Amino acid sequence: MDVEIQNSGKIEGEIEVPGDKSITHRALIFGAICKGDVTVYNPLKSQDCKATVDCLRKLGVEIIQKEEKFTVKGRGGEFEEPDDVLDCGNSGTTMRILSGLLASQKFYSILTGDDSLRKRPMRRIIEPLRLMGAKIFGRSNDNFPPITIIGNELRSVIYKLPVASAQVKSCLILASLFAEGTSEIEEPGISRDHTERMVKYLSGKIEKRGRKIFVSGKQSLEGKEIFVPGDFSSASFFITLAALIKNSYIKIKNLGLNPTRTGFLEVIKRMGVKFRISNLRQMNNEPVGELEVWGSEKMKGTKIDKNEIPLLIDEIPLISLISCFCDGETEITGAKELRFKESDRLKAINSELTKMGADITEMEDGLIIKGIKKLKGAELNSWNDHRIAMMLTIAGCVADGKTVVRNVDCVDVSFPEFFNLLGKLEVKFRIIK
Repeated sequence: MDVEIQNSGKIEGEIEVPGDKSITHRALIFGAICKGDVTVYNPLKSQDCKATVDCLRKLGVEIIQKEEKFTVKGRGGEFEEPDDVLDCGNSGTTMRILSGLLASQKFYSILTGDDSLRKRPMRRIIEPLRLMGAKIFGRSNDNFPPITIIGNELRSVIYKLPVASAQVKSCLILASLFAEGTSEIEEPGISRDHTERMVKYLSGKIEKRGRKIFVSGKQSLEGKEIFVPGDFSSASFFITLAALIKNSYIKIKNLGLNPTRTGFLEVIKRMGVKFRISNLRQMNNEPVGELEVWGSEKMKGTKIDKNEIPLLIDEIPLISLISCFCDGETEITGAKELRFKESDRLKAINSELTKMGADITEMEDGLIIKGIKKLKGAELNSWNDHRIAMMLTIAGCVADGKTVVRNVDCVDVSFPEFFNLLGKLEVKFRIIK
């Protein structure tokens, strides 16, 4: 499936984006280890989250889907041996977090995924899980999936992550819940903290001191209701769209505003984008609110380094797009992790935006983007990466002339409603099947 986009002119409206992908994954997985039921309201129904549901069902978890909610029948930590390979699809979150769960289960399991996922690094979870006593193996000298796990008794661990990674951290927190003793996990920098918030909300014993996280072992979690707020990463596409079009305005309701996710707002504020947060409140230990964004007439380049990257890793494609319309230069460093996503995102950003006339220099760990104030329509490739596909679609909305983005089916990985919401804002596009 391809999409053809025309410059849309100003946009104005009020929207809600679908539920947060990271929180939906965690609500399902941590719900499965609870004692009692967990009802998950407003879950994201994307391909990635469907992979998590399918894997949990193969492990004997009963998950009932009704209208806009899932009910997860918690098993309290005892799961069934799957009679088939666990297919994680394109979801690195599913594979990495479930590995932490399966490491303690007294049975044999294999996790695999699609072509893209089988190229993503897994040694980063295999090594610390082995330190906990796990029997876990990966392809190509433990670097890549498929992953084979033979469940074993786990011991607590003291471990410092080599890179800030919410997925690796979450994997180890989950394994630590089933281990003997108290584990100590240290981050080199801040990363998404949805797991810590959720464990605490579900009455788990977890404590954070500075960059160290302490998790008590052999504990159970308590089933509760969870409301999944709107996904900030999904909202960022519409934030960018409004910011880049003069006289535009958009309001996004019931949006997740976890400070470990909103680094994008800090960066675009420096760049000169006007926005306002209101009605900030807490829902199941997560901050939620409304966000208003106005079209910005004058923006300037900025610098982003390794300390900010974990808080806006998914939004780097959009920051790159915004940078094209800024005065001066934007320099992004410390972002080498983007080369190991669903695509090599640094290469993809450079390749596709350059086709539209952007002035980009690609470095090993980042990009330098010189503002040119204008992009031209072009024929572009999504690289079968959902975030690249959506960023290029937004680029087409603000470029002169016609833009075609090939192979946009991949948006269903994280944001199946993306094109429907664009339609509600009267953006000019046409799906080509």
